[in-house]
Amino acid sequence: MKHIQVGNTKFAVKTAGEKGYPLLLVHGFPLDHTVWQRQIDFFADHCRVIAPDLRGFGSSDITPGSVSMEQMADDLAGLLEAMGMQEKVIFCGLSMGGYVGWQFWKRHKHKVLAMIACDTRAVADSPEASAGRRKMAENVLKEGAGAASSVMMPRMFAPNTYQAKPDLVRQVQQMMERQKPEGIAAAALGLAAREDVREWLHTIDVPTLILVGEQDAISTMDEMRHIADAILDAVWVAVPDAGHLAILENPAVVNEAIAEFITL
Repeated sequence: MKHIQVGNTKFAVKTAGEKGYPLLLVHGFPLDHTVWQRQIDFFADHCRVIAPDLRGFGSSDITPGSVSMEQMADDLAGLLEAMGMQEKVIFCGLSMGGYVGWQFWKRHKHKVLAMIACDTRAVADSPEASAGRRKMAENVLKEGAGAASSVMMPRMFAPNTYQAKPDLVRQVQQMMERQKPEGIAAAALGLAAREDVREWLHTIDVPTLILVGEQDAISTMDEMRHIADAILDAVWVAVPDAGHLAILENPAVVNEAIAEFITL
C-alpha cells in the first residue's frame, strides 16, 4: 500500500502492474479496496491497476460529517494528479463507486478513457431510502460499524451464495465491520443526498461497460439495463450466479467481460 497526500487528506492506494491501460478500481459502501482483490490479481499482468481506499474507508483519512459523491470524485482526480498519472484512466466503479464514477465523468471527463459500472444505480434515493441512510449514520456513530453491516449484508449476495460460499460472506462482513464508524456515517449521509444522474447519462461518449449480477436485489437487472440503454453503444453483461457483489461471487465472468471490453 502507498499513502499519498492530496490536500489535507492522506489516501491509501494499492497499485499493481507496470504496463497497459491505467485501470482505476473504486469500491462500494461500506467496503474498501480489498473487495477488488480478485480483479487486482487478474489484471496486474495486463494493466496498471490503481485501487484506492475512498475518503473515510480502509486506511484513508476520515472527514467527519458528510462526504458527497462529488467530493470523492474530486479526491480521485487529485489522487491521480498526485501520483503523476498523465494518461486517461479506465474508471471502474462498484455500487457507491459507480455513483462516484458518474460525478467523475461530469467533473473530470478529460481524465476518462472508458467507464465500467458494476452493480450501481443512476437514480437518487427515494425519501424513504434517504431517511434510512441517515438513520444508519446515526446508529453507526452510536453502535459501531456492525450497525451498517447488519443492514447491508442480507442484500449483498445472490441467495445461493449465502449457503454455498459462507467464507466469502464472512469475509465481506468482516470487511464492513473493520471500517471506521465516522467514515461509514459520512458516506451514508453523502449517499442519502446524492444527485439523480439519469438526465445526463447520454453525455457519456466514451466506451462504457455495464455489469450486473443477475440476482442483484439493490441494482436490479432492469434498472441497469435502463442505464445501458441511456449510454450510446454501452456494452451490457449480466453475470450469472451473482447478486450485488458480482465481482466477488463470479469473478471469472466479470474479469473475462472486463478483459474483452478493454481488449487485453
